[in-house]
Amino acid sequence: MPGITLTLSGAPNPALASRLSNELTQLTARVLDKQPSQTMVIVQFVDPGLWYIDSESLESLGLNSFRLEVTVTDETTTLAQKKRYQRESYDLLSESIGNMHPHSNVHIIDVRAAAYGYGGVPQAERLWG
Repeated sequence: MPGITLTLSGAPNPALASRLSNELTQLTARVLDKQPSQTMVIVQFVDPGLWYIDSESLESLGLNSFRLEVTVTDETTTLAQKKRYQRESYDLLSESIGNMHPHSNVHIIDVRAAAYGYGGVPQAERLWG
């Protein structure tokens, strides 16, 4: 079950959050080979005056940014899949939001199967019984 947390600079925008949630779920299924029915997405918005890169706020820079974190079970994705996901998710978000600070980033977080799960069942049990 991928857990996706997307943090965007700007005022809350439910329509944008819904669209990006759908697009990231589909991208995660297509590139990382994950099930959409088991993909959770949380979208958060942060005021650009409270987001700093090199001690300057995005507001003062006149730029937007994002931080995408995707949690997956360790050893279930390849390096090639991760590289492709990095590129495609960065491009998707940059195009959707525009005026992007180059330090906007994507984190794919590998979590040990025994330390990660849902419904009270660790992934290790789902994967290996």
